[in-house]
Formats: sequence, structure tokens, C-alpha cells
Amino acid sequence: MSDAPVLLSREGAIAVVTINRPSKLNALDREVLEHLLRTFTELRGASDVRAAILTGAGEKAFVAGADIAGMRAMTTAEAKAFADLGHRIGEVLESLPFPVIAAVNGFALGGGCELAMACDLIYASEKAKFGQPEVNLGVIPGFGGTQRLVRRVGVGKARELVYTGDIIDAAEAHRIGLCEAVLPVAELMAHVRKVAEKIASKGPLAITQAKTVIRRGDPTLPSANELEAQAFAMLFGTADQKEGMGAFVEKRPAKFTGA
Repeated sequence: MSDAPVLLSREGAIAVVTINRPSKLNALDREVLEHLLRTFTELRGASDVRAAILTGAGEKAFVAGADIAGMRAMTTAEAKAFADLGHRIGEVLESLPFPVIAAVNGFALGGGCELAMACDLIYASEKAKFGQPEVNLGVIPGFGGTQRLVRRVGVGKARELVYTGDIIDAAEAHRIGLCEAVLPVAELMAHVRKVAEKIASKGPLAITQAKTVIRRGDPTLPSANELEAQAFAMLFGTADQKEGMGAFVEKRPAKFTGA
């Protein structure tokens, strides 16, 4: 397998995009995000693509989150730029003329959960775990989690998951509507390919218009995402962020002071 951070393959009318950083549980750093943005931007211009699948390399993770070691020393300006990059990827995924299906094969935490939620459909293996645990680091979701989670599972459950930082299993994710179905590990990609093939067999213009109309029924999302990115960046000027991420990297409990 190539050592490129993002892999792209084609299966007829279906594009398969794989985040390829298994030794780091496919954690998102700037390099991975820039490759994702470039890959999906290029796919936008591929007139023969009818559906895409997004997944993670290896057996443990879809995306276990953002790369905390790399985020730890960010300034507020750097954090805002990082959040903006994550939001741009979400916007590209949602504005593509074809559906993107997330095949969540393991951990989908923090930025990984946010990336999955920017896709049109989410299918999970029985080993998948979902969550927005950013409050454990002294920050909040920064790639659209506070907004897309509400839209997928409702405001009460979204508040519970964001405020507690709890991680849930695939069965619970399905119960609350965070994913469409849960499959045995060995059957996940075959199922997702079957769904993608069914979508690809339909009228492409009809699919594009259906996706556009569904998205435009939620007109406040871009401005809400900007509010989230600003709040995410502001927290990088706090002692709690430094303590939270430092504790994570040093593998110890965090001691927050509210400063």
C-alpha cells in the first residue's frame, strides 16, 4: 500500500477514498486535511463519478480524531485556520454533485465523527465507536460537530454527547440515528459498495438535485459552523486547553481550573 496520507481508487462509477495513516489511527493533521480537500475537490470535476466511499485504513479506526500532539501548541489564529480547513472539507463533501458514504470501520472520534457526519450516509461496523470527546481536552468540536450532531440526533442527545464527551458504540449510534446501519466487520465494505452501486444506477441529475434540495433546507449551517470555528479557536488561548491537550499527550488525568 502507498504511504500517501490519502488514497484514491476507482471502481467503475464509484470513487473510494481511504485515509491512510493507520499507525496513528488515521488521525487528522494538516497534511491529511489538505490531501482530503484536494482529493474531493478534484472528484467534483469527474463527470463519471456517481458516488464515493470514504473510509480509514487498517482495522482499528475510521479516524480516531485530530492529531492532538500537533494541535497542542496552536495559537488561536492557528486553531482558527485549522478549524476553517476542516469546515472547508465538510462544505466540499456536502456540495459534491454525488453522495458520499462513510464506511466507519473503527473509531470515529472528534474530527473523525465530524468527518463522517459531513457525508450523506454513515454505515458502521460492529466495532465502530463514535464520540465528540473534545471537552476532555479543554476545547469543543471544531469541524462542525456542534452543528451536524444536532441535525442528526436532535439537540438533547447532541448536548449530552458534547457536554459529557462520552464515546458510544455502534449499536447506540444506530439507535439514536447517528448511523444508518451496523454491519459485521467482514461485511461492512461489501454493504457500502452495494449501496453506492444502487445510487450510481439512478439518474445522476436527479440524485444531484435531491442532494442539493436536502442541503438547502438547512440554510443556517454555514453561519453556525463559523460561530463554532471562532469558539474553538478562542479556547486555544486558555490554560485549560494547554492542560487538557498536555494531559492527553502525557497520558494523565487533566486538572482543569477554568482559566
